[in-house]
Amino acid sequence: MRLATPLLATILMIFASPAFAQSVDEMAGQMIVVGFGGDDVGDKSVKAAIAEIASGGIGGVMFLKTNVKSRAAVEQMNEAFRAAAPGPVPFITLDQEGGLVERLTEAVGFTEIADAATIAGRNTPAEARPIYDQLAEGVAGWGFNVNFAPVVDLAVNPKNQVIARFGRAYGKTGAVVAAYAAEVVAAHHAAGLVTSLKHFPGHGSSTADSHEGFVDITRTWTDAELVPYRELIAAGYEDMVMVGHLIDSEIDPTGAPASLSSPWIEGVLRGDLGFSGVVITDDLEMGAIRDHYSLQETVVRAVRAGVDVLLFSNTARPRASLGDEVRAILVAEADKDPDFRARIEQSYRRIMALKARISR
Repeated sequence: MRLATPLLATILMIFASPAFAQSVDEMAGQMIVVGFGGDDVGDKSVKAAIAEIASGGIGGVMFLKTNVKSRAAVEQMNEAFRAAAPGPVPFITLDQEGGLVERLTEAVGFTEIADAATIAGRNTPAEARPIYDQLAEGVAGWGFNVNFAPVVDLAVNPKNQVIARFGRAYGKTGAVVAAYAAEVVAAHHAAGLVTSLKHFPGHGSSTADSHEGFVDITRTWTDAELVPYRELIAAGYEDMVMVGHLIDSEIDPTGAPASLSSPWIEGVLRGDLGFSGVVITDDLEMGAIRDHYSLQETVVRAVRAGVDVLLFSNTARPRASLGDEVRAILVAEADKDPDFRARIEQSYRRIMALKARISR
């Protein structure tokens, strides 16, 4: 078919775009990833999550260790989640870094690996690759398609409560961390998995834990903590970046955490670093968020700041209705504000592009 005019080509492109064909409700659903209760496909809460995926109400689920009782049970749940999706595959996610941060353990038959600091201390990046090949193949084999890894924080504060304490960083310099992270990403891609760099803009220099409350990095954070992001993005990385609940009042004078901050997300991550992939929040039920913002404020502020995927562990006040509540907030705001609707459409396109790279 030949296009008669540039205008006709533009019109056809608009009508062919994924966002045009979907309702706001459907697009909003893809922006939501939630945790769930239960550890068996027959559990009431698992059935509720399956139903939410089937209706398009949520775009994915997150596993915690409490959801894992055996490989067979996990595989059955993950197959049910995939089968329920009417369109694109759901994000089926977990944190499987190695060391102490993992959901799949030897107790349920998963081959564990050491933490990042230990692996980097014993192996070059090239030598670490087979270790992460084994990890990624195992995660994929259990039916997951997203691993919230690698950690690209720098071990610049030896007293850090979140990163250094658990050996989650590959080193103190951005170049070293980026070299190991690149192998982690490559291993996961080879296994058909999506990854997520975390915790933007850098948790390694912090002196507190965002699980407990606000973490102000204004006096400790430096541009050096962006080096892994800069190097990996420049090399073509476009999966996910997980934004932490970290405050730097020099970057954002309003005092908003990075997860709710346009200066951080649109300004630094997308503008300065050129990231074009999916921006996902760290768990929005951490104390740093839930103690200071209502659900309404959290959802609206995050999306206006540039977030594409809203992550809720669903542990603060567990309920099957959480996805519906978040989606209702998104739709109501979009109905009032065309700019907000445009943000949802933008996120939907990014999410669909990423999901298109995931095999069912």
